[in-house]
Amino acid sequence: MSRRLTILFAGAEALLVAAIGVAIPLLLATLLWAIQFGFGPDWAGFWRAAVDVWLIGHGVDVTFVLDEVTAVTIGAPEGTVVLVSIAALGFALLTLLLGVRAGARVAETGHRMLGELAAFLAFGGVSLLLTLSAVHPAARPSIWQGALLPALVFGLGLLLGVLRADADRGAGTWDRLGRVTASWGAPLRGGIVAALKAGAASVMLVLAASAVAATVVLVLGYAQVIRMYETLHTEVLGGVVLTAAQFAFVPNIVVWVASWFAGPGFALGVGSQVSPLGTSVGPLPTIPVLGALPAGELTFGFVGLAVPVVAAFLAATAVRPALLRAVGEGSRLGWSAFAALAGGVTGGLLFALLAAASAGGLGPGRFSQVGPDPLAVGLASGLEFAVGLALGFAAASLPALLRGRGR
Repeated sequence: MSRRLTILFAGAEALLVAAIGVAIPLLLATLLWAIQFGFGPDWAGFWRAAVDVWLIGHGVDVTFVLDEVTAVTIGAPEGTVVLVSIAALGFALLTLLLGVRAGARVAETGHRMLGELAAFLAFGGVSLLLTLSAVHPAARPSIWQGALLPALVFGLGLLLGVLRADADRGAGTWDRLGRVTASWGAPLRGGIVAALKAGAASVMLVLAASAVAATVVLVLGYAQVIRMYETLHTEVLGGVVLTAAQFAFVPNIVVWVASWFAGPGFALGVGSQVSPLGTSVGPLPTIPVLGALPAGELTFGFVGLAVPVVAAFLAATAVRPALLRAVGEGSRLGWSAFAALAGGVTGGLLFALLAAASAGGLGPGRFSQVGPDPLAVGLASGLEFAVGLALGFAAASLPALLRGRGR
C-alpha cells in the first residue's frame, strides 16, 4: 500500500472509532428527543449532551451550570457550578479495544509508523472538533483535555495493536527490543520480564475476581436495585437510558471492588468509606446499582485482603519456570526476590493508575470525591503483590529443596 493510501486508511480507521463511540450516546439522546420530547427542543442540545458523555467517558472534565429545574431537583442554588471529573470508563475501554483493532490493521499496510501517526493525529483532530462542537455556557468541556485524552486512549490501543501484530509475526518491534536488550544478559532480561509479567498478571487476576464479586453482589441485591428503579418512575426509554449510563461505569465499579480487595476501599462522597472493615456512607443519589451496596460491617470482610496475595501467588507459579530457565544455575533465590519486589512495584503502579482513572468528581458538595485513593491503593496492592509473589516463588522452589535434602 502506498504512503498516501496508508494515511487515508489510517485516518478512516480513526474516524470510524470516534464515530462508533459518539454514536452510542447520540442514538439514545436522539430517541429521547423524538419519543420523550416529541421533536420539540433543539436537537443540537442532545448532540452536545452526547458528545459531553463521550468526552466524560475519556476523563475529560466538563463544567456544568445548573438551571433552575435541575438545581431544585438536587437541592442546590440555581447557577451552581458543578465539575464532573470522573471518567465513565466504559467508553474509554471501547476506544481502547477499537484502537487495538485499528493498530493491527494499520500494521498490515507496511508503513506502520506513518499509519500510527496519521491515525493518532486524525483521532486527535476529530476529538478536538467534537469538543468544540459541545462548548456551551451551560456545559463546557475542557478543550485541551478533549483534544488530548481521547487521543491518548486511542493511541495506546494503536500501540497495543501493532505490538500484537508484531508478536503474531515474530518480527518488527520485538526484534528491535531484542537487539537493545541483548547486552543485558539472560538473567537480567529474565528477571525483568518475569517481574513485568507477574505484576501485570496479578492485577488482571484481581480484576477478574472483582468482576465476579461485583456480579454476585449485584445478583444478591437485585431486589433493592429493582425497588430503586421503581422509585424513579422512569418510563421504558428512561429506564433504558439509565441502565446504559450505569453500564458505562461498569469498569469503574470493577476497579472499585478491586480497591476494596486491596484494603483501602473507595469513597462515595467526602467522608465516606467502603472497605473490608465496614461501609460508612451518607445519603446516596438514587442510582439503582448503588442499591446492591452492602451496608454496615462485614463479619469476614478481612478475608477479601487475601485476594491480591493469592492472585500474585498464582502469577508467580506461572512465570517461575521461564525465570529459572533464564537464570540457569545462577542465584535463583536472589533473582526470585528481585522478580517478587519488582513485580510488586509493577502491579502497584498499574493498580494506582487504574484507581486514578476510575476516581473523580460526580457532582456538587460531598460528591466531588468518588472512587478510590490511588496512592493508598497503589501502596497497599504493591505490598500485597510482593508478598504473594515471594510466597509463590518460594513455594515453587520447595519441592526441589525437599528432593535435595532427601538425597
